[in-house]
Amino acid sequence: MKIVLFTMRWSLLGLSLAVLVLWARGSLPAFNLLHQAVPGYAAAVMLAAPAVVNIEALSSTRDSENPLTNDPVFRDFFGQTSAADNEHRASSLGSGVILDPSGVVLTNYHVIRGSEAIRVSLADGRSSPGRVIGTDPDSDLAVLKINLENLPSVVVGQSDDLRVGDIVLAVGNALGIGQTVTQGIVSATGRNRMGINTFENFIQTDAAINFGNSGGALIDIRGRLVGINSVRLDSEGIGFAIPTGIAVPIARQILRSGSVERGWLGIDARDLSDSLRRLLKTERGIAVLATSDDGPADRAGVKPGDVLTALDNDPITDSRGAIELIAGLKPGATVAFHGIRNGKAYTAPITVSRRPPVKD
Repeated sequence: MKIVLFTMRWSLLGLSLAVLVLWARGSLPAFNLLHQAVPGYAAAVMLAAPAVVNIEALSSTRDSENPLTNDPVFRDFFGQTSAADNEHRASSLGSGVILDPSGVVLTNYHVIRGSEAIRVSLADGRSSPGRVIGTDPDSDLAVLKINLENLPSVVVGQSDDLRVGDIVLAVGNALGIGQTVTQGIVSATGRNRMGINTFENFIQTDAAINFGNSGGALIDIRGRLVGINSVRLDSEGIGFAIPTGIAVPIARQILRSGSVERGWLGIDARDLSDSLRRLLKTERGIAVLATSDDGPADRAGVKPGDVLTALDNDPITDSRGAIELIAGLKPGATVAFHGIRNGKAYTAPITVSRRPPVKD
């Protein structure tokens, strides 16, 4: 019996020592579970976040002048008021993404629209004035330039590879409280006809895109830029980003020439309603409501009331598709306008012009 107790005592002591040694070395399974890295997206954020900037756009607003201030009696009694008394400084907040270490920043046009001064702040605490290189209001994009050394830049991914259900992260200056990251999935791709921009092909996501996120980065789980956060609908969980497949080529055009070149025919058209189909005696195409004076269509003899059915060999089924097709035409090129007038088909050659800039 004594031998058994002796053996058990030393066995327990040996086991205790073994456990202590394993714990000290971190070899116990329970210890490992406690100290294993928790799965997450920290690496992706660390790669992209330094290149996401805060943008403050400053502008002046002026109160409407009270008619009484023009009354001589009023001025004699209360004194002369200056125009400066009615002027106020206003600022809007947004985000942007550094595309290149030289200081090229891509953001939304509506973030800097009407601004008189722009301040760009980095995540590392540095800041710089932002100079506008060019804008594209039709797609709600703008390119800025900042002058700082050793700038981080984002890795651009392939937005065309995104699939519904992929995890994405939105990085930006949400609500002006500082850089914030939200997580969601790709809810849809190719969203258009939203009435937000002239040219639309949005990534829809349920990652929170709040005020101040506009112009910030939508990244994948590897930290690559796949979209520029643009707008959120009033409904929770519905936000839109401009895919990099569209935004980056537009930024390159702006860097090359200061603007974006698109085709233009000078027509105002609308989709065919049932009544228009009966009136214009056609089941296909879009109705031309007006033509711009001395514009390409006007010079080619297109008249209000005509129906556009195709351009070259591309059929026209709706006005949105027509806008995108015409915008993709090269200015100076000649295309065949296939139309219907008074129920009879005709074809007219039209020389494409450059789409006029949008008036702010």
